[in-house]
Amino acid sequence: MSQPDLPWEGGCRCGQVRFKVSAAPILTMACHCTGCQKMTASAFSLSAAIPSEGFEVTAGEPVIGGLHGAEVHHYFCPHCMSWMFTRPEGMDWFVNLRTPMLDGAVDLPPFLETFTAEKLSWVTTPAEHSFPAFPPMETYQALTKAYLER
Repeated sequence: MSQPDLPWEGGCRCGQVRFKVSAAPILTMACHCTGCQKMTASAFSLSAAIPSEGFEVTAGEPVIGGLHGAEVHHYFCPHCMSWMFTRPEGMDWFVNLRTPMLDGAVDLPPFLETFTAEKLSWVTTPAEHSFPAFPPMETYQALTKAYLER
């Protein structure tokens, strides 16, 4: 895996919202759920779980979009509506950053893929672990350990 030195920077398509990543990801993922398919207008979404203390918005004010429920908050640029990151309720120790929002070519292939039960039949990823929905909570510790040891 070829990753440039931290910090990394990124932002929305129009540039009004910018962020900085100063901590390495603890997992990378591809999500095949139909919600991600619709929000990305693609076959899946790509993301990296970044420790919260290693993520900061440096310009602009993202707004909540996508689902507006209490369980998950999807953050978008209010102008170009780029989906940039997600903060799951009750899991404030990480930010789920959409990796295509990073500047440059940061090589973060998905280590695991979720919601394969909903994936389009022709899609393949290089993910080493696949789950029909979200992985069971008790597997995350082993998954993050395996990711960090690669």
